[in-house]
Amino acid sequence: MGELTHIDAEGRARMVDVGGKAVTARRALARGVVRMRPETAAAVRDGDAPKGDVIGTARIAGIQAAKRTSELIPLCHGLALAYVDVAIDVDAPAGRVTITAEARTSAQTGVEMEAMTAVSVAALTVYDMVKGLEKGVEIGEIVLLEKSGGRSGTWRRDG
Repeated sequence: MGELTHIDAEGRARMVDVGGKAVTARRALARGVVRMRPETAAAVRDGDAPKGDVIGTARIAGIQAAKRTSELIPLCHGLALAYVDVAIDVDAPAGRVTITAEARTSAQTGVEMEAMTAVSVAALTVYDMVKGLEKGVEIGEIVLLEKSGGRSGTWRRDG
């Protein structure tokens, strides 16, 4: 375990000073899974959900969320994002909607939280748009898959 960087000498939460860090190209990739009944997933895939285009709406929600991460997560730095994308894959027979988000910037701090926020809000949007079909939808497995840039370099999740 490393030093707790978001705690000051008195133990209070604080925003980390990144002013002295070099501006580098940063990238992060995150994934989340939404589980539901196969017939609900088929409605998502086919665009037949009661609230309309689940995939398109969730993609836009995720992109918007990435851009507003610092408003949602108190100690995050506001970043000018160069790129955000949200991809959604539906495996209807398995009852699984997989959401992947990528965020990129050139900055003094990374974009992991932006990618994970995009996935989280896209998953919540899927839930919101299918709750009329099924109440037992489950959001889970939101993970960082990889990040690059900065002092710590590249990191990839094993498996």
